[in-house]
Amino acid sequence: MSEFKILAISGSLRADSHNSALLRAARKHQPAGLDIEIYEGLREIPPYDLDLDTPRDRPAPVADLRRRVTEADGLLIATPEFNYSVPGVLKNAIDWVSTDWTQQEGLPLLRKPVAILGAAPTNFGTVRAQLALRQVFVWTDTDVVVKPEVHLFRSHERFDEHGTLTDETSIGLVRDLLGALKARIEGRAGA
Repeated sequence: MSEFKILAISGSLRADSHNSALLRAARKHQPAGLDIEIYEGLREIPPYDLDLDTPRDRPAPVADLRRRVTEADGLLIATPEFNYSVPGVLKNAIDWVSTDWTQQEGLPLLRKPVAILGAAPTNFGTVRAQLALRQVFVWTDTDVVVKPEVHLFRSHERFDEHGTLTDETSIGLVRDLLGALKARIEGRAGA
């Protein structure tokens, strides 16, 4: 069985982010056949600039992210919720990898299988942020896994003091989401 490469991106820059911890939990509980790599370069992505969005002019961190997204078989995105939506740093990164103005490179997000999850200390988790992210992926024609939905509300109750996901229900949901992502990738590979 071959392994599918998953690029995992946390939309949070916080050192103690529950969303980053959620990706570590996903890597710990990944099913056989997936290889999850957690992307650590979100802080280095500059604000989107159309004048620089060409293969020759893109900043190195952007070129690296585009390469990683292109090479990955699928994406796993953990998003916090800010002001009822996606954090600006995450949306900015997506903007950089959603284009092909030269019509020669290909679109990194086009039909790319992606699973979304999120954690927040509030009672509604990241429901609105995930909805906003799904809307962005409609435009990019990204292949979003829609179920199961993983909204870890009251996230501070689901992780221990070391940032380890301890809630068994949440672990089960993460496993189910990864299984659905894997099935989506396998379906595309067999198509």
